[in-house]
Amino acid sequence: MADNKTVHLADDDEDDRQLMKEAFEEANPEVKVVESENGRELIDSMKNSDDLSESVVVVDMNMPTMNGLEAVAAIKADPELAAVPTVMLTTSDNPDLIRKAKEAGVDDFVTKPNSFRGLIDIAKRILTRFFSKLS
Repeated sequence: MADNKTVHLADDDEDDRQLMKEAFEEANPEVKVVESENGRELIDSMKNSDDLSESVVVVDMNMPTMNGLEAVAAIKADPELAAVPTVMLTTSDNPDLIRKAKEAGVDDFVTKPNSFRGLIDIAKRILTRFFSKLS
């Protein structure tokens, strides 16, 4: 059966989404990246997925319509989505934000690096941690 690993990526910055998508594809060319511009779009996309068993959510904090904290809380409150691991990837390393993210249910909190190499390293770490094997 084909590799079904999917990253549901939500970030309102198109350039950041593109860089993160490229980093995940560099880390594992078989991974499918589904992009969303905000938390509401992310949740709708997840609910329309046929299979979330090999999925991970990577969400930015600051987005319009529904921010990262709200999106994670909504995902964790939804019985159909709650088992999908969530990672908050944001520019902030504010301890209060990290605490709020953990309270909302994130499985990991990562500060965005300032290099593409750093993004690839983060992508590899996320894929290794949340998928049983990295291709």
